[in-house]
Amino acid sequence: MAVIDNAVYWDGVRIATPTSLAETFEAKDALGGFAWIGLYRPSSEELDEVATEYGLHHLAVEDAKTGHQRSKLESYGKTRFVVLRPARYDDSHERVEFGEVELFVGPDFVVTVRHAESPDLHAVRMRLEANPDLLALGPQAVLYAVLDQVVDEYSPVIAGLENDIDEIEDQIFEGDPAVSRRIYALSREVTEFQRATRPLPELIERLRGELDKNERAGLELRRALRDVADHAIRIAERGETFKQLLQNALTVQLTLVGQRQGDEVKRISSWAAILFTPTLVGTIYGMNFDHMPELHWFFGYPFAIALMVGMGFGLYFAFKRRGWL
Repeated sequence: MAVIDNAVYWDGVRIATPTSLAETFEAKDALGGFAWIGLYRPSSEELDEVATEYGLHHLAVEDAKTGHQRSKLESYGKTRFVVLRPARYDDSHERVEFGEVELFVGPDFVVTVRHAESPDLHAVRMRLEANPDLLALGPQAVLYAVLDQVVDEYSPVIAGLENDIDEIEDQIFEGDPAVSRRIYALSREVTEFQRATRPLPELIERLRGELDKNERAGLELRRALRDVADHAIRIAERGETFKQLLQNALTVQLTLVGQRQGDEVKRISSWAAILFTPTLVGTIYGMNFDHMPELHWFFGYPFAIALMVGMGFGLYFAFKRRGWL
């Protein structure tokens, strides 16, 4: 069943817990207050039922059905459509997993559509029900609480990414050949994290601007959203920092790889020169000619051997002094 929880609230208190969408609509019309319907991976028919009841715009409903949207805020008359991209850090696989949640927020209803385990909307509901004064502010309070939960859940992701970057720095200077692949994979995760978090400060500021400053609900929620906006800005800035750190790490890695390859070339060239010298001498004196210098000289053989050994050691110490070996 896609309906995880749905309730009707009046003055910050749950006054009805319907068992179906039809009962929710009837209870809301009979009792007043506002309805909060929580859906988890709903079917197209269930979304259409909610859309028909509350007059949701077909473009927003289509986005909720297909998913894979960017974080955004759209207004359709008195209804707001909000898309958020929650994230969680998987310690066992050292990777970031992204989810998606959409909210339809109207004057007397909230519909949350969740496509992944994150965020924990049950915790959000319990938190609001434990704070009737906040919940009494209506659907806007639910939107604020979901935003706050999503932004708070980014903190463990930030910590996980920081730890991954620290490990990458160690791998780089240890000469781990697998580090380039890990930098690339983590860069993709950071880019996705930026796409999820970068729109949030502007989105929250738009929400604050739309709230009526002269009403108590507007004033209280503007203050609460300001704190969420500050947190979102810091998180977005951390995403930018991570991107820059990974770019620097990749530059350092490429530089070190180039240096190591250069050192290998120097080492190979040095040994090639050292081995070439005795080979050259031996090749010359191995030619079968009758008239060659020192061919019939008594000390010719030991002289050739000494020449090959001496030139080899001479080149070895010369390359050693230059740091090629």
